[in-house]
Amino acid sequence: MKRTAPVLKNETYDVDITDLTYQGMGVAKIDDFPIFIEDALPTENVTMKVIKVKKNFAFGKVIKINQKSADRVELVDKAYTQTGIAPLQHLKYDAQLEFKRHQIEEDFNKLKIDVQVDPTIGMDKPYEYRNKAQIPVRLINGKLQTGFYRKHSHDLVPIEDFYIQDPEIDKAIVVVRDILRKYRIKPYDERVNGGVIRNVMVRRGHYSHEMMIVLITRTEKLPSNKEIVTDITKALPEVKSIVQNVNPKKTNALMGKENKVLAGQSTIEDTLLGLKFEISANSFYQVNPVQTEKLYDLATKKADLTADDTVIDAYCGIGTISLSMARGC
Repeated sequence: MKRTAPVLKNETYDVDITDLTYQGMGVAKIDDFPIFIEDALPTENVTMKVIKVKKNFAFGKVIKINQKSADRVELVDKAYTQTGIAPLQHLKYDAQLEFKRHQIEEDFNKLKIDVQVDPTIGMDKPYEYRNKAQIPVRLINGKLQTGFYRKHSHDLVPIEDFYIQDPEIDKAIVVVRDILRKYRIKPYDERVNGGVIRNVMVRRGHYSHEMMIVLITRTEKLPSNKEIVTDITKALPEVKSIVQNVNPKKTNALMGKENKVLAGQSTIEDTLLGLKFEISANSFYQVNPVQTEKLYDLATKKADLTADDTVIDAYCGIGTISLSMARGC
């Protein structure tokens, strides 16, 4: 017998929030029918409006919080929730850590594996840590803008302070954006696969402070490229590498296969656990250097390796895991 959803689109309901999804959405149930609600926390009672009804679940939007969770905190910026930059910013950090621990515990339980999941090891400063940014460039109201997509869409939300990124990276994005505006570089238009500049990528060494700017273009030719490079290097003295990556395809893939060094080197250098790594535009390198060092140290300690052991680094990126483990052997 076909099940009929007990809720209707655009109707409002008072519901109790009982759980969080792995995406950080509150979970409520009406007649055992799950409703996923953004910006709602366990123990809260909210008035919500149903915005979408599917066969086995629905999505809702908070209209009013009738009973507030003790773990709720004020939003830093609503845009961080809208874009998914910080989907749990309304939840106390300690509670976020417990949420993550619980998620892992639940995953093991589903597999019927009985293990103790220790408390999540957090950060002293859980923001301004990312050493890499990949920022779309689009035309909004006739003006070149950089920012992040609204969740589940390709609608760009202009942002200058990305909250979780190294602040120097955020500053660099604004500088590059303004230079692209100065030389009237056409932003990418995905509807027709037109325009020139698709994305700006910025990497910055956590310890070295060396910076790389990657201009990802649809076209081989980047108009005024010499002037753009000159302006970037003048404005951003930390920049050691400026690369143009060409991605001509109509695709969601960020980068194409071709890299052209426009200035400086093809790589920057940074240090992780005392080891130096050369990082290219395409390198996989952990984006949270503070937590990476904690993770690798803990993994090495737990592994209790000896000189006779062999470590297989199956998805190695630039080899940070195996090389860090080799230090103690």
